[in-house]
Amino acid sequence: MKADTSSTAVEHSVAHAQFTLQRVYPVSPERVFRAWADPAAKNRWFVEGEGWEITEYSHDFRVGGRERGRFAQKQGDPVYTDETVYFNIVPQQRIVLGYSMARDGTPISASLLTVELRAEGDATRLILTEQGAFLDGHDATQTRELGWSELLSALGKEVARAG
Repeated sequence: MKADTSSTAVEHSVAHAQFTLQRVYPVSPERVFRAWADPAAKNRWFVEGEGWEITEYSHDFRVGGRERGRFAQKQGDPVYTDETVYFNIVPQQRIVLGYSMARDGTPISASLLTVELRAEGDATRLILTEQGAFLDGHDATQTRELGWSELLSALGKEVARAG
């Protein structure tokens, strides 16, 4: 059979990128870690973002555990799916996970994410590093970095409220 070389053939591409974000929270590493581990806390800062409609979310925070989320900004907008697996968890110190995202069923990215928690006196320095493969021009590093920046701000509010 002959390969399709017509103008309807799909061009596939991948853009590899890495970024690192840091935040210092005026609470202990235990509190910051708990905001990732506790389902109710993570739901508040990670899932329930302003303007987002969540149709599905599961939380299984353990090595080998999986999370899945489906969400859209409003009815009729594209539906995003997030599939996560936890590879390494060192309480109060480190979380390593892999996740993939799709928009309306089309894969847009696959990433490795590392979160480090370092005590600095009575505070915690969080260092988040994402290494991503952004697929076929459907997503970009800048968009993902902005999304994580907003989530880390929400995390800051969560750990401040938890005290």
